[in-house]
Parts: sequence; C-alpha cells; structure tokens
Amino acid sequence: MNKGPISNFIQHHYRHFNAATLVDAAKAYEDQLSQGNRMMITLAGAMSTAELGVSLAEMIRQDKVHIISCTGANLEEDIMNLVAHSHYKRVPEYRDFTPQMEWDLLEKGLNRVTDTCIPEEEAFRRLQKHIFKIWKDAEEKGERYFPHEYMYKMLLSGILEQYYEIDPKDSWMLAAAEKNLPIIVPGWEDSTMGNIFASYCIKGELNARTMKSGIEYMQWLADFYTDNTKNRGIGFFQIGGGIAGDFPICVVPMLYQDMERTDTPFWSYFCQISDSTTSYGSYSGAVPNEKITWGKLGIDTPKFIVESDASIVAPLIFAYLLGW
Repeated sequence: MNKGPISNFIQHHYRHFNAATLVDAAKAYEDQLSQGNRMMITLAGAMSTAELGVSLAEMIRQDKVHIISCTGANLEEDIMNLVAHSHYKRVPEYRDFTPQMEWDLLEKGLNRVTDTCIPEEEAFRRLQKHIFKIWKDAEEKGERYFPHEYMYKMLLSGILEQYYEIDPKDSWMLAAAEKNLPIIVPGWEDSTMGNIFASYCIKGELNARTMKSGIEYMQWLADFYTDNTKNRGIGFFQIGGGIAGDFPICVVPMLYQDMERTDTPFWSYFCQISDSTTSYGSYSGAVPNEKITWGKLGIDTPKFIVESDASIVAPLIFAYLLGW
C-alpha cells in the first residue's frame, strides 16, 4: 500500500522512545493483517467522546479490525455524539474549575468528561425513549440479546437518522452495525444505558433476563476465538486499560487451563497504548511480559506498549494502517 503524508511523517520523524514504539507497533499490526490474522481492538476510557470514530469507523469499513471489546460508555457515547453533537460543550479551562463550577454544569444538564461536557437531555434522554421500546418489544416476544445487538437494532432501524448531527461516516458504531461487527461489552451495567435498564427492572417494567449477561459474552467469545484460530491467529490491540482489555484477554487461559484445550494458541500480537504507570499491583500498567505468566501471551508474541495519550497515538496508528 502506498503511504500518505501522515504515515510518511511518522516514519521519518518518530525514531526513538515511545514514538519509535508507535511505528513498530503499527508495522507489526500491518504484518498481522498481511498474514491473514484477525485483530481485536479494545476501547477503554472515553474514546468515543474523544471522537475516535473519525478514524476507527474507516478501520472497520476497510476490514482492519474484526472484533471490538469496549466499555458500555464507549458503546453508547459514540451514538450520543452522532445524535447530539451540537449540544456538547467543550471546556478547555476545566483544570481551573472549582466544585461550585462543576455543580453549575450539573444543574445545566452537562456531564463533564475531561474537557467535554455531554448534554444529558439531548444525548441520554434522546436515546432512552427509543432503546426502551426496542428492549420492551424483545421482551414481549420472549427474545434476548446482547447490549450491542440492541444498539445495532436501533441504529439499523433508521429511527435516529432524524437527529444526526455529524457525518455518519465518522460514527464507528454505525460502521460496526452495518458490518454486524462482533462486539464484546463486559461490565455493560456500568454505563448510563445499563443504569437506565436496571432502573426499568427495579420498577418492574423490564425483566433482567431480556439482556444477555457478561458470562454469556465470555461463552460467545470462547467460541469465536476457537473458530477463528484454527488456521490463523488473533491479535490484541488495547487502548487504555480496565475491563475492556482485561475481560477478553482472559479467554485464552480460560480455554487452555479451565477447559483443558491445550492446543489453544496465544494471542498472536499484543499492543497497549497506556498512560498508566507501572506500579505495585497495577494490571493496566503492567508490562506485557507479565501476561506470559498468566498464559495469555507467548515468549515470541510481538509485544508493544506505547506509554502515551491514546487520543493522540491511536489515530496515528490507524492513519498508518489506512495509508493516510
């Protein structure tokens, strides 16, 4: 693939330290694809609110990512940005905020994520009335789905098109829905939509069984990993730390140790973009070699850790893979 100006820039200028690791990781990711391997990307933090979809959506469309693991927040916040972008408020001076200034944002219905405030009424509530109907319809039919599958139904129904406020090509969730890309959402309950779903269950308006669980996600992932590593590998590209990465990486030792499937291969590639400091007991900040002792990576697995800001690093690596 001919490389564009961004790719050429990083190859020429990024020669040492974290910059060099960024380039090495991007080239190794490209090698995985050229070998026919599959790639998982995991999204922690607030990458959707950081609008990573501008590059991630194209990665999905060009088949450079084959499965995603993300937090419930990332699942919903991409769609919130899609339907309520003009109502978001950026506050670059957030470091100077007092508790009273934060309270003032709350009273205006603005929930702050670093320098960006998500508008509760236009984002959360705009989705709530539509997703509740989809949940309820499934329950009345005796059907059960995963959290991301309900989101896909909502997106593909077209009901949200009336609200679109960004170019739809920049929504990674819309790109994923159109591809029916596999998604794992561990700990979905720890999200706004998860809290809303729980509230309906508490009020007796929905049954918790209508939503498939995290255990069922792990069962599904075990089958996916087994089926997709018969003649190739699956690489692991982790953005941030937390459950989005911790949950899916464990499928390998589970299959090998707990299921006693000793022919299960390790992940074929590992890269983490992290600003977590290596410290006592920190898994998010642990060096990749620690994962060897847990049966997740092998001695020869290509391993990279880029210690930097994911909102800077991930778009650059994606740009390289897309040839930009």
